[in-house]
Amino acid sequence: MSDETMADAPVPAGRTRRMPRRSWRMAAGAAVTALALLTTAAGVSVAAERDERGKPERASAAALGSGFREGRVGVDGGYLHYVKGGTGAPLVLLHGWPQTWWSWHTVMPELAKTRTVIALDLPGLGSSSIPSGGYDKKTTAKRINQAVRALGYTKVDLLTHDSGSLIAYPYAVQFPEQVGRIAVIEAPLSGFGLEDFYGVSWHFLFNASPAPIPETIMDNDDVSTYLGMLFNNSHRPDLIDKDTYYRAYSDPARRTAGYNYYRAFDTDIADNRASAAAGKVSTPILAMGAQYVFGPAVAASYRNVGTDVREVVAPASGHFVPEENPQFLLDCVKLFFGPAGGVPSRPELANCAP
Repeated sequence: MSDETMADAPVPAGRTRRMPRRSWRMAAGAAVTALALLTTAAGVSVAAERDERGKPERASAAALGSGFREGRVGVDGGYLHYVKGGTGAPLVLLHGWPQTWWSWHTVMPELAKTRTVIALDLPGLGSSSIPSGGYDKKTTAKRINQAVRALGYTKVDLLTHDSGSLIAYPYAVQFPEQVGRIAVIEAPLSGFGLEDFYGVSWHFLFNASPAPIPETIMDNDDVSTYLGMLFNNSHRPDLIDKDTYYRAYSDPARRTAGYNYYRAFDTDIADNRASAAAGKVSTPILAMGAQYVFGPAVAASYRNVGTDVREVVAPASGHFVPEENPQFLLDCVKLFFGPAGGVPSRPELANCAP
């Protein structure tokens, strides 16, 4: 039945008419003016087919070059999928919602020239298994740490974006001797500013709604409409590999896992405030906001929980910095995670220095 036919159909007594899907899409598109925040298995290389534009049909380690491989590593509640490459000290990459490890694909080959890069799919997302619970960031940090340890690393640096950044602080709190430096991109911390932005974009409270509200409203046909709305409102949507993320969230179970990270926000607020009350972390924190989204608000948030916070604003970028301005991100994090004595090449990189 078409939307027009549904609109004209009589409604049985005692029931209300459901908004036609097309109307819901139009309303959703008009409503949003801001961005979405936010057993070890051997690595297996997979040949990447490419479309007519030259983009990989499947986001795989092979698409990054011969030096990368992918695999699974066991954690509580299942396993995490990872893509690994390069040589040097380990650098763990944590993506955000609504993306996967592939959000780092533009910067990983360059980072791998000097670091061992490990990009993880968050629990429940991408190609990781879907746990039945534990989507609060404290528990997620424990799972990330289990994966790191299972891969053979005792101390790592963290490069994180969006929801991944919300995991970085609980990781530093719980495992202070196992983390060197952390970089958080485009996500104020729950309990210290993120909640102030709930009214900026309705996706925050929509995703956090109890099941099955978003699950019922959002079906497979709506994925590109909903996620596309978020991506297309960014500064350089043409640089975001949207189709890859549409495919990644075409599974209803993956969408529920994504919602569960938002549903855990109240728990995250309580956990973070309790941790901060016990004292600030000394882990150096690079806090990067995008010019057209959070800007200095990321650093302002993390100053509540850290003693060494470096404020950086990524120029000419919207929320999805790793894809919208990968060169600035590379220039900055190569300094921050690099050897002492690194000299910024231009003023906007001043606070990226180690």
